[in-house]
Amino acid sequence: MSDIFQEIDEDLRRDRFAKLWARYGMHLIVLAVLVVVATAAVTGWRQYQVKQRQAEGVRFAAALDLVRDGKSPEAIDAFAALASTAGGGHAMLARFEEAALKARGGDAAGALALYDQLAADQGIDPAYREMATLLASRAMLDKGDGAAAIDRLKPLTESASPWHPAALELTALAQLRAGDRAAARKTFQTLADDLQAPQGTRARAAQMLTTLGS
Repeated sequence: MSDIFQEIDEDLRRDRFAKLWARYGMHLIVLAVLVVVATAAVTGWRQYQVKQRQAEGVRFAAALDLVRDGKSPEAIDAFAALASTAGGGHAMLARFEEAALKARGGDAAGALALYDQLAADQGIDPAYREMATLLASRAMLDKGDGAAAIDRLKPLTESASPWHPAALELTALAQLRAGDRAAARKTFQTLADDLQAPQGTRARAAQMLTTLGS
């Protein structure tokens, strides 16, 4: 008798399953297909990104080779092209390299424009934006505009920026360029007394104080 009840119970379960499958089976199939397609898409996108980063790395290395070979104009073009098409870190580094090459080549205005773009780019890390501000100030100083460089450096000299010591040193040099020896000496003294500043930076500040005091 128990076998009969067991068979009836199994028949009822099969009947319920058949009804559920008739109602929801197609939805389950569609859902399974979507999961497979989504997984394949994510995997494919990740593989594409990896290949893109690898290709960008090869292009960046090729541009650096041009720099080492003394082909600065070609390197500038290569970095500019990479900056316009690459994504993430490679684009940012390419812009810094392009600006540095322009600065070394005497194109202070071109370098300043690139550094200003980097400093204003909210899509990159604040530390890199501040570094761009520092380098822009150096480009302004190279153009002979010490007063503008000092103003540009104030956000870094008046904050706990990781570039604070470098900004102070560059400010003191700009003050000297502007002919304000007293202000430069004060800034160098502040830097020499800053125990948080790198030892080499403090040593240079102390040497400048000795020179200014002689």
